Amino acid sequence: MKVSVDFDLCESNALCVAMAPDVFELDDDDYLVILTEDVVDENRDRIQRAVAACPKSAISIVED
Repeated sequence: MKVSVDFDLCESNALCVAMAPDVFELDDDDYLVILTEDVVDENRDRIQRAVAACPKSAISIVED
C-alpha cells in the first residue's frame, strides 16, 4: 500500500506533518512533500491518523 495526496485539495495545513513527520513535511514554500509513499507496519498507524485528521480529505491510502 502507498499513501497518496490529492494536491488539488491539499491546503498544506501540516496536520499530517504533526501526525506522521517521518512521512510528510512542508518545504521552504510551505507545500506538502511526501517523504515516503510506502505504508508499512511501522508507519501505518501514523498515516491512518493523518488521513483521519486531514480537513480536506486530501490524503488516502491506496493499493499498489
